[in-house]
Amino acid sequence: MHVFRSVSDAHLPPTAITIGNFDGLHAGHEAMLSELKSVARQHGLKTCVLTFEPHPREFFTPDAAPARLTSLREKLELLKSHHIDYVIVQRFNRAFSSLSALDFRDQILAKGLNARHVIVGDDFCFGAKRAGDFALLQASPDFSACSLATVADQGTRISSTAVRNALAAGNMDLAAGYLGRPYSIAGRVVDGDKIGRTLGFPTANIQIKHNRPPLFGIFVVEVHGLEKPYQGVASLGFRPTIHGGDAYPKLEAHLFDFKREIYRQHLRVDFLHKLRDEEKYIDLPTLVKQIEKDCQNARDWFADHHEAGLKNLKVL
Repeated sequence: MHVFRSVSDAHLPPTAITIGNFDGLHAGHEAMLSELKSVARQHGLKTCVLTFEPHPREFFTPDAAPARLTSLREKLELLKSHHIDYVIVQRFNRAFSSLSALDFRDQILAKGLNARHVIVGDDFCFGAKRAGDFALLQASPDFSACSLATVADQGTRISSTAVRNALAAGNMDLAAGYLGRPYSIAGRVVDGDKIGRTLGFPTANIQIKHNRPPLFGIFVVEVHGLEKPYQGVASLGFRPTIHGGDAYPKLEAHLFDFKREIYRQHLRVDFLHKLRDEEKYIDLPTLVKQIEKDCQNARDWFADHHEAGLKNLKVL
């Protein structure tokens, strides 16, 4: 997969293109990418995704912008797993946001990205003040265009907003259903204050680059990026019992039956089940007792799900 940081940097062969923020890369996005690859195969085109950095809502209303589901690196890794040929990460700034709908269609898509076919969602608008619509795309003399219907689950439109709502409610199963995989955060293990080690529960302090996480609390997790997946418990939040709390959220994962130093390793934390919200305890011994309960509850959860999996295998 080739990644370009602006349309002007890309010199592409004829392409089939889809456009969007692709935050979280959920089941609706996957349907779009599947159609993109199908059209590209039929017409001998390369696949191209045009996405934006920052998210347009972060540019226009930074204080009211939604929490990101994925960092840019995570989004690119997910797109790579779908075998996309080209990704354009267009800087969304004042000049780009001021492009007229006609200029976006003719100068960006047709000329800049050599579009021969464009696939968009049924609610797609583009250009300054979102003046462009699907009819304007269809009227292009340079490419054909199609729109895909909304992907829904039991009457709910699958969207980044629906995923955020499920995560905020602590419904990991629902979020995983929308995503087609467990929700995860990936990052490098960085130095922390090592308080977990002094409490008897060493943790991997994982750097997070989201503007703010879409979920908080204590979770059952599975950690990937080492020689095998490790089960564990993770805290994502402000640690209110430690020194009165942190200014910025921290992701700390305690891996079961694991004692090595893993600083600088890049890990992915899959959030499988929410145990509880963060709480402030009266002292560290009380916190330790709760951590012990969290670890036991997490081990019980893994045991229950292992047994359920074995039962399903027997039924099959």
